[in-house]
Amino acid sequence: MVQVQEETANQGMSQQLVIRGEDAVPISCYTHVSHVCPPPFGQSSSSNEVRGGAIVTRNKVRETLRLFQAVSRKLLQEDEAKSKEGGTSRKRYDLQAAKILKEIGKYVNVGKQILGAVPGVEVGGEFHYRVELLMIGLHRQIQGGIDYVKHGGKILATSIVASGGYADALDNSNSLIYTGQGGNMINTEKEPEDQKLERGNLALKNSLDEKNPVRVIRGSESSDGKSRTYVYDGLYLVEKCWQHLGPHNKLVYKFHLDRIAGQPELAWKELKKSKKFQVREGICVDDISGGKESIPICAVNTIDDEKPPSFEYITSMIYPDWCRPLPLLGCSCTAGCSDSEKCSCAVKNRGGIPYNFNGAIVEAKPLVYECGPSCKCPPSCHNRVSQHGIKFQLEIFKTKSRGWGVGSLNSIPSGNFICQYIGELLEEKEAEARAGNDEYLFDIGNNYNDNLWDGLSSLVPDAHLTKL
Repeated sequence: MVQVQEETANQGMSQQLVIRGEDAVPISCYTHVSHVCPPPFGQSSSSNEVRGGAIVTRNKVRETLRLFQAVSRKLLQEDEAKSKEGGTSRKRYDLQAAKILKEIGKYVNVGKQILGAVPGVEVGGEFHYRVELLMIGLHRQIQGGIDYVKHGGKILATSIVASGGYADALDNSNSLIYTGQGGNMINTEKEPEDQKLERGNLALKNSLDEKNPVRVIRGSESSDGKSRTYVYDGLYLVEKCWQHLGPHNKLVYKFHLDRIAGQPELAWKELKKSKKFQVREGICVDDISGGKESIPICAVNTIDDEKPPSFEYITSMIYPDWCRPLPLLGCSCTAGCSDSEKCSCAVKNRGGIPYNFNGAIVEAKPLVYECGPSCKCPPSCHNRVSQHGIKFQLEIFKTKSRGWGVGSLNSIPSGNFICQYIGELLEEKEAEARAGNDEYLFDIGNNYNDNLWDGLSSLVPDAHLTKL
């Protein structure tokens, strides 16, 4: 059985194969996502921009984010191993990962602060750590909600993070009421006071006068309260500014921002809309899996009246009579897999379990061996990820010009398993005889190679990581 392990780099998507004990045949498929952003303030729109002496492209931003995620997962795995052995845990592995990337010169857009769109960063990009915003030049304040730059003798706002820390009104999809900074209003032992028209507050007021676009990043907390997601919502204009009597009877600044038209709509807005009306707009099939998945997979079409083509949903590979894959010899780890030398599955994975305890892939590899039916380890073994099925709410959706696609309204952390990509194994002659076109045919073999991952696994030597 072939599994698809998707490595979402917040901005785009690529995929990775996962092989369980009984599997033998790899299949690959790639998804590409692109959006159009308004041009930077005072500049022309371009996919290649010179920043800090280097050309910043979409690929450079994606590379930086992927390297950060790879190192973060490696550090987390080391933390988990230390905790298991009774060692001291590293609290902020995200900051440690960012430090490593800075040392090897992987930050992008590091020159002068940018007004308007940031080269290589797309509207709708998702981030799980504030430091990611800093690394790509989207928002350079690691804690402050308002970032700004001196421009033409004034300080102007470049970006804001609206995450509900203050009483920000986040409900309207295309408008935002943002509360200014300062005044000792939140989490401080200092005496509250009126907010002043200085620093970020002054920058937003000047942006109202100058009409320069401001980048808005919206933050939201997960349902369990254990994590936070940041979504780049695009460019906004400051339309109004006023003072308001806030907490502790102190004056706070309020700013009304409106989203600039013509930018891509975001998935979280569709999700909020569906929750409000209790049903996903445009649903034409409630569950294409017919109950075969634990989470229903609906089909959505807001373009026309077409429904997805008829097909049989399967949950395991279909092999011809001439092909009978033999199960591989399983491991004998009755208490779970952890010993990189004695566990045969860890040995197949080049001496280590490929997942961390959160079920995320740690190190990018073209093939990953999971524990299978022949293994003696329990179902709770953290080398059993894909076999537990889908964990995210997926949907089939109709596009305007590219047929049907697969997406999710959930935020999917980098390195998490998405779903199985399976089908029927055919010889070439049989495949050509059956199909009028090759849209859903993929050549497969044991010489799988994907240079997309080149360099990720050897980004930083283990010795470097363990010293931090």
